[in-house]
Amino acid sequence: MDPQRTPARRLWEAVEPLHAVVYFAPEPAAAAKALGLPSWWMGYFTGRVAPLGPLDAPPVTAMLFGFAPSMVARSLPDAWAYASPEAVLAARLDAVRATLERALPPGSEDRLERLAELLEQAVAGCRYDGRPLAAGWSGVRRPASAAGRVWLAATVLREHRGDGHVLAAVGAGLRGLDATLTLVADGGVPQETFQANRGWTEAEWEDGRRRLVARGLLDRTTRPTRAGEALRRQLEEDTDRLAADPVAALGESGVEEAIGLAVPLSRHLVDTGVLPVPNPIGVPRP
Repeated sequence: MDPQRTPARRLWEAVEPLHAVVYFAPEPAAAAKALGLPSWWMGYFTGRVAPLGPLDAPPVTAMLFGFAPSMVARSLPDAWAYASPEAVLAARLDAVRATLERALPPGSEDRLERLAELLEQAVAGCRYDGRPLAAGWSGVRRPASAAGRVWLAATVLREHRGDGHVLAAVGAGLRGLDATLTLVADGGVPQETFQANRGWTEAEWEDGRRRLVARGLLDRTTRPTRAGEALRRQLEEDTDRLAADPVAALGESGVEEAIGLAVPLSRHLVDTGVLPVPNPIGVPRP
């Protein structure tokens, strides 16, 4: 096993596809449209933060971190005039349940039931200091179905990890765009994918690049310097360290069992085209 793939990272890679179908499957998009939300991005931003209430753009930009403020502001707070947070949340939960029940292979029920138990155990071990997104999702009522329970628990875990990643990046002196630029420079996701998906203009992207060159993190060809490589490596290590609560709650055997249950399901979602790889999230095929 690659020593850089810590138990926390392996757990994220195994489980993240089960959450990420919400961004790519047709059911969640159709549910948002049925609520009257005029654009896909309104469905995205409201869906990510619905448990926290009808937030305005600035706190959502701060929490989601990598999106251009202007992109978030095109959706919020206007989206809440079309659908309440409660309606968005209910529609999303029902849509992802339907997605997983349709997309996963027949006979997955027992595997989902056990995986739900393990992921809920992992969630029970999480602390939420400085983690608003994860804290919000942790208060959502548990669905009745195993597929819904797996999706909700996977969502709390991924937002817990994501909030920790933001904490690590801010601690390293990075802005949201800076963190994106270092990931692109490291070869994580192509610039065209990230720049368009996160709403940054050419001028904003170039300003960010100059800022990182001035800090000695990128060279003039936009490749990472040794200092940039070290910072990116430290950022990923800190993210894994800050995602240790669920791993500790499960213990070594629980982590391995959860990974063993989740990987075939997640691979099925990738291999059948429900979740594209590569993708703007950066999640690989586990």
